[in-house]
Amino acid sequence: MNWQELETQCKQCMACDLGATRKNLVFGVGNPEAEVLFIGEGPGEQEDLRGEPFVGRSGQLLDKYLAAIDLDRHKNIYIANMVKCRPPGNRDPKPEEQDVCLRWLTRQVKLMRPKIIVCLGRISAQRIIGKDFKVTREHGKFHEHNGILRMGTYHPAMLLRNPNLKPEALEDFLALRDKIKEVCERTY
Repeated sequence: MNWQELETQCKQCMACDLGATRKNLVFGVGNPEAEVLFIGEGPGEQEDLRGEPFVGRSGQLLDKYLAAIDLDRHKNIYIANMVKCRPPGNRDPKPEEQDVCLRWLTRQVKLMRPKIIVCLGRISAQRIIGKDFKVTREHGKFHEHNGILRMGTYHPAMLLRNPNLKPEALEDFLALRDKIKEVCERTY
């Protein structure tokens, strides 16, 4: 199965209750051959309307952090979410919703074969890095699993609510830039 076939199949998914309430399935955005994959928790209202992850205020902030280290959502990275459909009221995706949707994300990862996965926020970090992951304590640290480096950092929405955390997030992105230069061949 290639990327386009996977996206087409995913957009037809109605395997959980979220499919019935979505306006648009949010498969992801970016370069499917990127060496760096960012994973958030799930689409919000703006993302559901546009069918693209991180397009609201959180996305604008994320784009600023990406630009600070010469990354671009349309060129040298890929951005996806744990769940592809918006949870009602922007609530956290339920574990069973994540379980159903994880098959799509797993296939994306298998096709991409990223060298680095960056988890944006607690939901994705606890699922991708470890169930006991604490963003406030472990952000910016790399963990290797199955040949892929994984790092968790603050979700941009958290940074909008707590601007005092922005310098720590910037440090995480600077560490990411250094790690990309160390292990990636085509990102920069």
